[in-house]
Amino acid sequence: MATLHILSHSPFADSRLASCLRLLGTADGLLLCGDAVYALQPGTANLQALQLMPASVALYALDEDLSARGLQAPERAQVVDYPGFVELCTRYAKVNSWL
Repeated sequence: MATLHILSHSPFADSRLASCLRLLGTADGLLLCGDAVYALQPGTANLQALQLMPASVALYALDEDLSARGLQAPERAQVVDYPGFVELCTRYAKVNSWL
């Protein structure tokens, strides 16, 4: 059963991203929003970890949060808007928000 994992906390503040990456299934998706988009900063260990995820795991980033922080998504990540966020939540069988 595929799960959409939603992260909103900075990867530099705690270990939620690392914990999430260990639990991802091959058909899961990972949506970065809020301060979690900082994981996409070039040259960071967080981005390297995301790029090492299996290709079958979809990586998404919320456009509004990228723009607010002056970041661009790498090629690996699909940028979504709020309607796209809602659509992702309906596409996956389960949604897990890493509070």
